[in-house]
Amino acid sequence: MAMSMVNRTDSVREVISVNSEGLAALQTTLQNKQLTEAVEKALQLIENMRGRLILAGVGKSGLIGRKLAATFASTGTPAYFVHPAEASHGDLGMIQGDDVVLMLSWSGETRELYDILMYTRRFGVPTIALTSGENSTLGQKADVALILPKAKEACPHNLAPTTSTLLQLALGDALAITLLKMRGFTESSFRDFHPGGKLGAALTPVSDIMVKNDGLPLVAENATVMQVVGEISAKAHGIVGVTTSEGKLSGVITDGDIRRYLEKNSTGSMQQAMVKTTAKQIMTSGSISLEPDRLCARVLNLLQKNKISAAFVVDKGQPVGVVSLVQLLQLGVA
Repeated sequence: MAMSMVNRTDSVREVISVNSEGLAALQTTLQNKQLTEAVEKALQLIENMRGRLILAGVGKSGLIGRKLAATFASTGTPAYFVHPAEASHGDLGMIQGDDVVLMLSWSGETRELYDILMYTRRFGVPTIALTSGENSTLGQKADVALILPKAKEACPHNLAPTTSTLLQLALGDALAITLLKMRGFTESSFRDFHPGGKLGAALTPVSDIMVKNDGLPLVAENATVMQVVGEISAKAHGIVGVTTSEGKLSGVITDGDIRRYLEKNSTGSMQQAMVKTTAKQIMTSGSISLEPDRLCARVLNLLQKNKISAAFVVDKGQPVGVVSLVQLLQLGVA
């Protein structure tokens, strides 16, 4: 009989509840000395290795292993996934003595992992087990055993790997992020590993994308309002930087500033408003400016937070670039 809409929603809630219970059990287990010490040993092995972290697993555990290999690699830990079946047919040669092997198996008795396990024992390759089978072959023979709690699967038959793979993923991600912190992996480091897509755009220094040189909208402090309007129209950034005789940025004028100024002086003479008034008289001093190495994601946040559409990039007091909110959004920064 087909499930009703209410029953389907209840089923979704139940699965999430079971998964949450599994994560809570893992959190509790991480307070035990045995797992705490094992985690510390695993982190030390991976941090001190001179080669790569080799991950291996079969089935759903293998899929989690592939994902974790990608996460480790993208956060500063060289990592690679080796499929156990391929390993038994020649790919064991990809595992070197200066590597560390992390094997995933919920039961710890996955037959396909046996050849890799024996290879690591024969050649002294440090091995970490991620399993719930404390007394299993893998749990006993590995140098470090990360023993997961025997959580109930979210599958009503307790068969389909659901909660078990979630726990493997959670602890694996925790190791990767902890190693990231241990290595001092920064936002700039992320940029090196993620040059493409939205993440790459967000982690790009503003100096890489700013408008500069002849594209910079700048006027001198003694420039007339007419000249300011001309520069805003010519450069089309909606903002003009006002500079001192030494080339330092002393203030900014936006197209909004021009509109408000003209509205305020609408009853006076046009000559007084446009020719007799200087940029210094109407500029906003102490405006927000950016450092060249500030990341685009932080720039976007700053512009949105302060409700401004553009800002100048300043180096040693001198304007070297300008960046706009529209420009950042068009580049995919989010």
